[in-house]
Amino acid sequence: MPTVVLGVTGCIGAYKACEVLRELQRHDVDVHVVMTDSSTRFVSAMTFEALSRHPVFVDAYAPGEKGEIRHIDLADRADLLLIAPATANTIGKLAHGIADGALSTLALASRAPLMIAPAMNVNMFEHPAVKENLETLRSRGATIIEPGDGYLACGWLGKGRLAEIEEIVGAALRSLAAGAARDDLEGLTVLVTAGPTIEDIDAVRFLSNRSSGKMGYRLAEAARDRGARVVLVSGPTALEAPAGIDLVGVRSAQDMSQAVAQRGGRVDVIVMAAAVADYRPRESAEEKLKKGPGSMSLELVRTPDILKGLGEAKRGQLLIGFAAETGDLVGNARRKLVEKKLDLIVANRVGGREGGFGTEANAAVLIGADGLEQGIPLTGKRELADQIWDRVVTMLSRRPALRSASS
Repeated sequence: MPTVVLGVTGCIGAYKACEVLRELQRHDVDVHVVMTDSSTRFVSAMTFEALSRHPVFVDAYAPGEKGEIRHIDLADRADLLLIAPATANTIGKLAHGIADGALSTLALASRAPLMIAPAMNVNMFEHPAVKENLETLRSRGATIIEPGDGYLACGWLGKGRLAEIEEIVGAALRSLAAGAARDDLEGLTVLVTAGPTIEDIDAVRFLSNRSSGKMGYRLAEAARDRGARVVLVSGPTALEAPAGIDLVGVRSAQDMSQAVAQRGGRVDVIVMAAAVADYRPRESAEEKLKKGPGSMSLELVRTPDILKGLGEAKRGQLLIGFAAETGDLVGNARRKLVEKKLDLIVANRVGGREGGFGTEANAAVLIGADGLEQGIPLTGKRELADQIWDRVVTMLSRRPALRSASS
C-alpha cells in the first residue's frame, strides 16, 4: 500500500484536506497527516487523527511513539509528500529551505516527490515573490496543482481557490503510479527542445514569439526524474537551468538546427517542444537601423524545418512534436504528424483559456501514429509532462529495441 504524507497549512481550504484524505483512502492509499500550527485553527488535529487512524504530526519537537525522530521517520516512509492546501508562507519556506516547524522540517528531510496545491488570495498568488518561489520549486521537480478561478473566501474574484478534490487526488494517484516505476526511462538518452528562437533584424531588434520555455523545461525535468539522461536544447528564456540536465543554449532557428543535428543521432527519444521561428530576415544589420521618412519592408526567408529533417533522418528514435494551434486543433495536428513523420504529436490550443504560451498550465490532445487520440484537460505543465512520458513509456514497451539506440 503506497504512503502519502499529507501536509495541511493554515487557510480556509484546510477543511478540504479531509476530503482529499478520504478519497486517497478509497484508492487504498495510507495517509499520514502533518499540520502547521496555524492549520489547527481551521481544522483540529483530532479530526485528521480520526480520519487517518494515525497520530497527527504537529509539534516538531514531540517524541515519536517508539522513540523515532518523527520528521525523519515520516519522510522516509512517504511515497509522496502532498501539501494541500499550501499557503504563500509555506511555499516560501519550501523554496528557501526554512525548517521551523513539523511540515517544513519534514519537507527538507524527504526525498519523495513533492506535490503542492496552492490556495490563497488572488493578489497573493499573483505576487512576484510567490510566482518566483513556485518557479523555484518547479525547477527542483515539484508538481504544482494550479488553483482554480472563482469567488474566494476573502470576497475577491480570481485565481487562488484550492483545486478541486478530484484534480488533487487524480494528480496524487498518477504520481504514485509513476513512482512505482519512476526509473522507467533509466538507460535512455532523451533530447528536448524548449523556448523560442530569436531571429535578429539588427543590433537591437529581432523577431520572436511568446514561448516561455516552461513546457520543454518541465518535460526535461520529468524525464530526468524518471531516470533518463537528458539533453535540453533551449532558446533564450528566463528560466533557471535545471539541475542534472545537459543544457545547450541557442539563439536562432539555425543555431537550434545545428545543435539538434549534432546530438539527435545519439539519443533514443526526441521531443521538439520549442517554438521555432518559421521565418527570419534575409539580412541582419550589425548596427541599429535608423528610421526614415517612409515605410520599410522586411524580406523574410524560411528557416530550417528542424522537425521535418528529423523525421526524414530518424533511425529508430521516437520523435515527438508539438502543434500550437488557434484553429482546427486535431486536424492541423494530424496533418503535421503525417507530414513530419512523427510518432506522437502534442496538440494544444493557444490564445484562449486552455493554457499555452507563458502560462503554468496546459490542456492538450495526444495524437499518435498508431491511431491514439487522447485528450488531457487543463493541468499543470509538470503533470502534463509526466502524462506525455507515460505515453512514451508505453510506446517504448512495444519497441524494446529503442532502448539500445544510444548505446
